[in-house]
Amino acid sequence: MNRARLLVFNAALGTLDYRVPDGMEVQTGSVVVAPLGPRQITGIVWDPERLPTDEVPEHKLRPLIGVLPVPPLKPALMRLIEWTADYYCASMVSVARMVLSSGGALKGPATMTEYRLSGGMPERMTAQREAAIEALEGEQATIRELAGIAGVSEGVLRGLVNQGVLEPVEVDCDRPYPRARADYDQPDLSEQQRAVANRLVDAVKAHGFAPFLLDGVTGSGKTETYFEAIAAAIAEDRQVLVLLPEIALTEAFLKRFETRFGTPPILWHSSLKATERRRAWRAIASGEAQVVVGARSALFLPYDRLGLIVVDEAHEISFKQDDGVRYNARDIAVMRARFEQFPVVLASATPALESLTMADQGVYEKLVLPSRFGGAQLPAIATVDLTKEVPPRQHWIAPPLVEALKDRLEKGEQSLLFLNRRGYAPLTLCRNCGHRFKCPHCSAWLVEHRLSQRLACHHCGLETTPPDACPECGEADCLVACGPGVERIADEVAQILPDARVAIATSDTLNSPEKAAAFIAMAESGAIDVIVGTQLVTKGFHFPELTLVGVIDADLGLEGGDLRAAERTYQQVAQVAGRAGRGSKPGEVLIQTRHPDAPVIAALTSGDRDAFYETETEARRDAGAPPFGRWAAIIISSEDDREAREAANRIGAARPNLDDVMILGPASAPMALLRGRYRYRLLINARRSANVQDVIRQWLGALEFPSGVRVSVDIDPYSFV
Repeated sequence: MNRARLLVFNAALGTLDYRVPDGMEVQTGSVVVAPLGPRQITGIVWDPERLPTDEVPEHKLRPLIGVLPVPPLKPALMRLIEWTADYYCASMVSVARMVLSSGGALKGPATMTEYRLSGGMPERMTAQREAAIEALEGEQATIRELAGIAGVSEGVLRGLVNQGVLEPVEVDCDRPYPRARADYDQPDLSEQQRAVANRLVDAVKAHGFAPFLLDGVTGSGKTETYFEAIAAAIAEDRQVLVLLPEIALTEAFLKRFETRFGTPPILWHSSLKATERRRAWRAIASGEAQVVVGARSALFLPYDRLGLIVVDEAHEISFKQDDGVRYNARDIAVMRARFEQFPVVLASATPALESLTMADQGVYEKLVLPSRFGGAQLPAIATVDLTKEVPPRQHWIAPPLVEALKDRLEKGEQSLLFLNRRGYAPLTLCRNCGHRFKCPHCSAWLVEHRLSQRLACHHCGLETTPPDACPECGEADCLVACGPGVERIADEVAQILPDARVAIATSDTLNSPEKAAAFIAMAESGAIDVIVGTQLVTKGFHFPELTLVGVIDADLGLEGGDLRAAERTYQQVAQVAGRAGRGSKPGEVLIQTRHPDAPVIAALTSGDRDAFYETETEARRDAGAPPFGRWAAIIISSEDDREAREAANRIGAARPNLDDVMILGPASAPMALLRGRYRYRLLINARRSANVQDVIRQWLGALEFPSGVRVSVDIDPYSFV
C-alpha cells in the first residue's frame, strides 16, 4: 500500500489521502498519525471504495508520520461505524471517536507514576490536608485524580508529596487482569433455567448470529441463566460484553459475577480513572480482557474476538444516547452481533414493545422464564385510590400504605417506597409574592435538595444555595417547598415511623460504585428498614427480606407529552413491584393512583401483561408509531431565540412533500430553553417503507444556517422535550 485514505479526526475535514513512506507497514484499519499543516492529527486507514473523495495527484500527497501501536480496526467494526453513522445521520468521525476513546491507550505500552498514602503525617496539619488524608485512605491514582477524589487542589497534594505523606508508585499501565474461570462455581439451575441456558450455550458454540429475547419475570434468575452462556464463551476463549443501564447496578452485578467466575469482570464507564480506562482499552483490543461490563459506550470498543453480547434490562431508556451520536445501544448491540456473527441476548422482565414485536415476527428467538427461582411467588398487587384514601395535608403516603409500613417494621421486614423524583421538592416559591425559583438557563424549576442544602437544575447542572429571603420581594423566611421528592417522602416516613432506619437511594446518593456497594451491604445485612428511591431501585437489586413496595404516585409517568408514557409507566412499576417477595416471604405491592381504572394501572393490578401489550400494540399500529412506523426528530437550537426560530421556520418551509412521510412542526420545544440555548423541534412520522435518513439528509443538506445554529437529528427518539 503506497497510498492511504484516512478518516481523520476532524469533522470539518472528514477524508484525506496520504502517501505511505517506504518501509512503513500500513493496512486497512490501521490507526495512524498524519501531518496537517504544522499540526499532527490521528486518522484511521479506510477502504478507498467505501470512503469516496476527490483524488489528489500522487506528487501532492504528504507522507504519513507513523502507525500507532494498537491493533488495526477489524473490518466488521469498520462496517459498524459506517452503519451507525448512516442510520443515525451522524458523522463517521463522531462514531469512530467512540472506538478510540482512550487517548493514552494509543501510545503503546508504558509505565506511569501514581501516588498513595505512606502512613506518615505532615509537619503542619491544615483542614485541607486533614480532609485529603481522610478521603484518600485506600486510594491510589495520579495527583490529578487524587485531587478530584479528595476535593482539594493539586497544590495541596504536591505539598503532601514533598513531605512524604504521599509516596510515588511506579505502575505498569498494561498489567494483566486476573483470569475468570468458566467452571469456578457452577450453579444449581432450575429445569426452566437449564433449558434456556442450554439453548444460549449452543448458540455461543455455533459461532453465528443469533438474537435472543430473554423474557423472564422478576426474580426468575435471568442473570444466572445467561452466566452459562458467558461461561461457554470464556471456555472457547471468546470475549463477552455485558451492558448495564446504570453504574449503580454494577456493584450488585460484580458480586454475583465474582461468586460465579472467581474474579470480577473488567469495567468500562465514565467514572473510570484515566489509567483504568487505558488499561481496560488495551486489554480489550489485545484480547486479554475476557468479560467487560459497562455502560453503552463499551459497545464501540475494538474487541479482538468478541463472541457474545448481553444487554441486561434491555428495555431501559438510558441505553439511548441523548446527545452527540444519538444511538440506541440495544439496537447497536444487535447490529454488532450481526456484523461479527455471534449471539446477542436482550434480557428483561418487561421487554420493549419493539423487542416483543421482533420476537413475534421470528426475527428474535424468544426464551421465557415464566416463574421465580426457588419457589418464590410474585407479589400481590393492589391499588390505593387517592381520591378516596386521601393522605393528610402536606403528606403523600395514604393510610393503607402507612399501616402496611408499620406492619412490616413490626415484623422486622423491609419496605421500599418508589417515587421517580429526586430531591426534596420539585418547586420552591415565595408565599408572599408567588415568586418561583427557575433555572436561568433552562425552562425548568430549580429542585430543592435539602440533604445537600442546594437548589439544582436537573437539566444543566446549575446549583445555588437557597437564599434566606425572597430575591423578588425581599421577604425573609417565606420560601415554601411544593410537592414531594424522595427526600420529603423519607422525612414523612421518619415522622410516621420514628424508629425506622431509612435510606434514600437515588443517583445523588449512590453516585459512585463505593456508595452503591455500601448501600447494598447495609440492605442485605438488615441495617435498613425502609428504602425510599427513584427509578434506580426498580431493577437489579435482590433483597430477600424486602416484602413491601409502595408506589407513591403511579400517575406521574403518565403526565406530559411522552409518546411511550404508558409503556414506560408499566415497565417502571412492574420492575419496582418485582423487588417485593423475592425470598421465602410473600410480597405485597400498593400502587397509589388517582386513576385506578386507567388501562396501564388495571394491567398492573391484574398481572395481565399480555393484555396490556396487545392494547398498546394496537394503539401504536393505529398511530403508525414504532415498531409499525418510523419516528425521527429534528432539533434546532441557538443562544439567540430569533435565530433559532428563523432557522426552524426555514427548515419547515423547505419540508419535502411525500406520501409516506408526515412532518409536524416546527414548534417551540417543551423544554424551550436548555443550557442557555433556545430550542425548536420538528417530528417526522413515516411508514416503514420510507427511507427517513435519506429524506432528512437531502432536506437539510440543501440548507445553510448561521454559525450559531445547531441542527441535530434524532432517529427513533425516546425524548420529546
